[in-house]
Amino acid sequence: MSKYMLIMRGTDETNAAMMASIDEMMAATGRFIEDMMKAEVLVAAEGLDDPGRGVVVDFSGEAPVVTDGPYGETRELFGGYFLLDVASKQEAVEWARRVPVVRGSKIEVRRVAEADEVPQDNERIVKERAEREGNGRI
Repeated sequence: MSKYMLIMRGTDETNAAMMASIDEMMAATGRFIEDMMKAEVLVAAEGLDDPGRGVVVDFSGEAPVVTDGPYGETRELFGGYFLLDVASKQEAVEWARRVPVVRGSKIEVRRVAEADEVPQDNERIVKERAEREGNGRI
């Protein structure tokens, strides 16, 4: 089994269309979540707050620059995600095809890297692992 994140991506237009039918969208999303729970593939699902309440920390220059939202230059915004534990990328894609969205939305499917894909002898990784073991969080 591998974990895949289904990342909901929208635009101002798709977000407005979704908000115009929010009750229907919430009901459809609830049914979708129930289906994933019954199939025992759902690990987590979260929606993100309005982008106007967020900030961007931009590292393009010498010093980081913090800009309050909304972000006029952004064409797409992440609206939330579903984290699934499935047998294959194809299965993740099949679930992504079922996400209730409005026309024009996109779902990005990305595999979550496993711990063994990160160099385990890295000093920070070794320290973090020891702290988790000491706290009983493994």
